[in-house]
Amino acid sequence: MSSLIAATRFSVLDRSRTREGGTNAQALQDTVRLARELEGLGYHRFWVSEHHGVPGVAGSAPTVLAAAVASATGSIRVGTGGVMLPNHQPLVVAEQFGVLESLFPGRIDMGLGRSVGFTDGVRKALGRGKDDADDFAVQLQELLGWFRGTSPTGVRARPAEGLTVPPFVLAMGEGAGIAARAGLPMVIGDLRNREKMQRGIDHYRAHFRPSPWAREPYVVVSGTIAVAATEEEARRLLIPEAWSMAYSRTHGTFPPLPPVESLTMTAKERGFYESGLAGHIAGTEDQVAHELETVLKETGAQEVLVTTSTYDRAALLDSYRRLASITSG
Repeated sequence: MSSLIAATRFSVLDRSRTREGGTNAQALQDTVRLARELEGLGYHRFWVSEHHGVPGVAGSAPTVLAAAVASATGSIRVGTGGVMLPNHQPLVVAEQFGVLESLFPGRIDMGLGRSVGFTDGVRKALGRGKDDADDFAVQLQELLGWFRGTSPTGVRARPAEGLTVPPFVLAMGEGAGIAARAGLPMVIGDLRNREKMQRGIDHYRAHFRPSPWAREPYVVVSGTIAVAATEEEARRLLIPEAWSMAYSRTHGTFPPLPPVESLTMTAKERGFYESGLAGHIAGTEDQVAHELETVLKETGAQEVLVTTSTYDRAALLDSYRRLASITSG
């Protein structure tokens, strides 16, 4: 194992993807079970996500799911990747993370994003519009203020005030600049567009302002990584998610993950599907180690957040085991 890989933290984001023929309950239980397994493999963090009204994702309440994950584990850091701040009042978010940190001290992360919903219907149901994402930087400062007791309202966020819950900004679009100005760690993806990712990282580092939350830039690169005994088996892990993405682009809805054997596609879907397979890190242990070394040299990232989803849970866990063998020597 290279010294560069050895010096890098490796973490996992699980989106609680539903599977064809499975239930939402199974997807959520699988997430909690995976967290326990990854803790045993030595991963640094385990994060969950926020999606609303998506047939293929059961994770709609990340702070609730994070509580279940934290109670089922003992040492791995637990957090959100992320809570979509424009969907919520910052006070309520502060209170939720204050409760989590009070129950599981020293283990909670607060990953924050600026998306406002997958469809017009979801945004309407949430009482939000696309423009609400433009207020993310202001909402972020309000949220951090609740922890520091600086709200001009005179209200105190209990039990959040006085606690330190590490905040991370999920950098999509303008997120890198927002993270830099706020002086916060940044999570940036994805590995399929290395040039765009590198531009975001360079901008972040160039404009970073030290803050009480972070004295220097901290970069987490995120993306899909699949490891298997052969390159073909590793690529097979990517197929269900690539198909699901292609289906969503042509039908407007994001479906549960199907088994590879059942897939059919139109010509239009195949174009999106082929694009969805490109650019990920997938292969044997040696191939993935070589590619990781390249990414880490290029980006200077301190951490890698793996976001792989597939239909076959056993194969996914085997991939994480193999990745752990690369990263822990």
